[in-house]
Amino acid sequence: MNRAHKTFARLTLIIACLIPFAYASAEELALDEALTSGKAHVALRYRYEHVNQDNALKDANASTVRIRLNYKTADWGDWSGFLEFDHIAEVIVNDFNSGAGTSPGRTQYSTVADPKGSDLNQLYLQYSTSEDWLLKLGRQRILLDNQRFVGGVGWRQNEQTFDALGLTIRSIPNTELFYSYIENVNRIFGDKVPAGDHSVKTHLLNARIKLGNAWSITPYAYYIDNEDVLSFSTSTYGARFTGKTAAGGGTINFTAELATQSDAADNPVNYDADYAHINILWAAKNGLALGAAFESLGGDAVSPGMSFRTPLATLHAFQGWADQFLATPGSGVDDFFVTVKYKAASWNLQAVYHDFSSEAGSGDFGTELDIAASKKLGDRYGLLLKAAFFDADSAAMSFVDTNKFWIMLTANY
Repeated sequence: MNRAHKTFARLTLIIACLIPFAYASAEELALDEALTSGKAHVALRYRYEHVNQDNALKDANASTVRIRLNYKTADWGDWSGFLEFDHIAEVIVNDFNSGAGTSPGRTQYSTVADPKGSDLNQLYLQYSTSEDWLLKLGRQRILLDNQRFVGGVGWRQNEQTFDALGLTIRSIPNTELFYSYIENVNRIFGDKVPAGDHSVKTHLLNARIKLGNAWSITPYAYYIDNEDVLSFSTSTYGARFTGKTAAGGGTINFTAELATQSDAADNPVNYDADYAHINILWAAKNGLALGAAFESLGGDAVSPGMSFRTPLATLHAFQGWADQFLATPGSGVDDFFVTVKYKAASWNLQAVYHDFSSEAGSGDFGTELDIAASKKLGDRYGLLLKAAFFDADSAAMSFVDTNKFWIMLTANY
């Protein structure tokens, strides 16, 4: 039994020990009724992904489908449970490297990080006596703010989840406080390879404080002690400020964020790095939205090669869909980008242009154009067309031209 399974077994044992204490409060439904009168959900997601890179690797063509089954029990007094199971299969064509040693014999292809296999995605018990607080214990999804630091990597077929205890408190006026202790990170590569299963001792603290109806500030502290990848052990402190105001016949949405990070636990290198983000998006009533933003993940002048890192993040959503910056370069990265969105009939259209450069020094990494078009097909189905075109500035910067294209179909029942 690997460490992930041992950790999950411990969590399950704790849940089993807690159940008897809830029995006295289970008045609405008997336990067997709560288990059998819940809600089931089935979701299908098919995706074709093509990757072309200006290097020696062969073009990748990945055709995968994810079948997701989940079930939420009815409330048993103040308790309820949730179970979610995923299965990812390769269909039609599998000329791709799914990464981290999950597809031996296919390393000649570019990477599409969607390994096949089955996964217990979520299994947790939650307890709450009022809307003021919620306790959740077990394997669960944790999505904080815009997922820049902690997220589920929902774009990939195998989602990232956590074996954790989570506590949400809403009893403090104008504040939602979240704390979680995590013992294991179930990463997108699955538990059959070391890169897919990280044993950690991690504390997450996040407090969203309302400043009136349209503005809020969210201070946070994230301490990660990664026992499998020591360089992922970090201590991050920061604050996120968001708000909106009416202007020019539309709404201006504003985000500003600052954070600082240093090594933690057994990280073998001492370093300090900073993070900054500012984003302004104007959204008109006719469906047009225009935005400009700047994001910076800093390097460390004292410890070259060490930079601001986000090992628990949903990385695909940031710094371009071509995924060139899943690992922050040693000199850091500055990303200036502009966004255009438009809703045309039933289509949602989006284009984003990025200009990447090093945070320390004067190096230019390249530019990227991302475009997407999506629409709903009735109440249950959806279509997404998406592409990313990364133009490397110089081979000396260890980047190459990369083009990616996706077709995705979803169905929910």
